[in-house]
Amino acid sequence: MCGKILHKVRIYYKATYTYKIFRMFLGELESFLTTLGNIALFGLDLLKGLKSFPTTFKEIMAQSSRFGVSSLPITLSIVGMTSVIIAMQVAGEMVKQGAGNYVGMLVAILMVREEGVIMAGFAIISMIGSSLASEIATMKVTEQIDAIRVLKVNPVHYLFTPRVIAGTLMMPLVVIVASVFGIIGGAVASNLASGLTYKAYFDSVWFGLNMHDLKVCIFKSFAFGFVISLISCSCGMEAKDGAKGVGIATTKAVVWSFVAIVILDLIFAAMFFY
Repeated sequence: MCGKILHKVRIYYKATYTYKIFRMFLGELESFLTTLGNIALFGLDLLKGLKSFPTTFKEIMAQSSRFGVSSLPITLSIVGMTSVIIAMQVAGEMVKQGAGNYVGMLVAILMVREEGVIMAGFAIISMIGSSLASEIATMKVTEQIDAIRVLKVNPVHYLFTPRVIAGTLMMPLVVIVASVFGIIGGAVASNLASGLTYKAYFDSVWFGLNMHDLKVCIFKSFAFGFVISLISCSCGMEAKDGAKGVGIATTKAVVWSFVAIVILDLIFAAMFFY
């Protein structure tokens, strides 16, 4: 009798929203930990494979073109518009308060320390990271990855190496170009919004920037490029269940990359500017 009552209570409990929400939470937690573990394992496997350098210069250049050339228009657009908006918002008020000589310094520091690398990272994730994930995910669900394994080739070494190397090396170049473009855009916007002269603006830029900011920016760019390319490839390698799985893997790559670079940015800020 007691057993029947407990069985009915169990059935009733499993039908409640509380139980369903709890199961959904456990499923998401399991998926999170699984993805995090797979990214770490793929990263370790990749680093081990670098000893034999299982790729070619031609393949690295092809992937570098994707990161550095294909992504440049959208990156410059995002960073340039961000700097213009910031300059338009602050230049007029600062000139009114007699602080016009600090506008260039403010925009430059913001571009080099944060906005340039963050916005460039978002652009790279949206355009290149999603492309990498969908490409490898399609290879996974169409069993091309299995074919590579049959040939006794490690797919992580073969597919990840040129993409991760290209992303790590090209990200700083993209960030430097985007930051310079953003600073110039801020100069134009400041001049139009408040009449601030270009000489006063760029004198303020040189006064405000220092080598510490530039070094941290470049170091951060290397880290962002490595993380974005590794996460995108890793999420693609986890794909399953056909076309639906490709979409899920691509979405996961974008979301994880966004979260990763924000966390990394917080760590860099605490380490070098706190």
